[in-house]
Amino acid sequence: MKERLKAIVEESQSIVFFGGAGVSTESNIPDFRSESGLYQAQQQYGRSPEEMLSHTFFIRHMETFFDYYKKNLLYPKAQPNEAHLALARMEKAGKVKAIVTQNIDGLHQKAGSEQVYELHGSVLRNYCMKCHTFHTMEYVMDEGNCQNGVPKCSVCGGIVKPDVVLYEEALDEDCINGAVEAIAAADTLIIGGTSLVVYPAAGLIRYFRGKNLVLINKSVTPYDDQADLVIHESIGKVMKDL
Repeated sequence: MKERLKAIVEESQSIVFFGGAGVSTESNIPDFRSESGLYQAQQQYGRSPEEMLSHTFFIRHMETFFDYYKKNLLYPKAQPNEAHLALARMEKAGKVKAIVTQNIDGLHQKAGSEQVYELHGSVLRNYCMKCHTFHTMEYVMDEGNCQNGVPKCSVCGGIVKPDVVLYEEALDEDCINGAVEAIAAADTLIIGGTSLVVYPAAGLIRYFRGKNLVLINKSVTPYDDQADLVIHESIGKVMKDL
């Protein structure tokens, strides 16, 4: 299977990589949607992660939102893994034209990738809801900049909101359009580390009209029977070997 993947990559001129939480878990960033993540949220907060990461919950229970957010979504020490590094090398070699990711950790850029569409935003970007001043992740994490755990803008005192797409919020239109155009123009689409059940992101696959659809995921996905090549292994190991 890996030889087949190598042959596909060698013959491809325009590869797009579409990645999910499985890419980040190999950098020791837990998936909050996993069974353990769900259990932890229910035990500690009595709510589901989806509820606490919703726009409604953010507005109504800001202190609890930021307590959960800082403990479960911010991993400042996380480093790119073999998958991130391999994709960055493939971009520099002219093979990978774009990365479309559901992750919010910024590790693709940290690895050196430049053309990255972050469907769900990034924890590295934070903006004041009042004056729109930009603030870093480190600023949000510093309790000295917070009031009851809620980060406040150093310019106007407004609430600083992470540039992360919460449940009930729409995806960024420019980001979606860029991702759709990249996928539509690709001759090979490699999907890795995602079960392809989170919409609307998973729906982007229907825009692919290229030659090779490759799925790399530890577990079965609803699209396995539509793919030209399916590899049920660690995305990091597969990309490193590639």
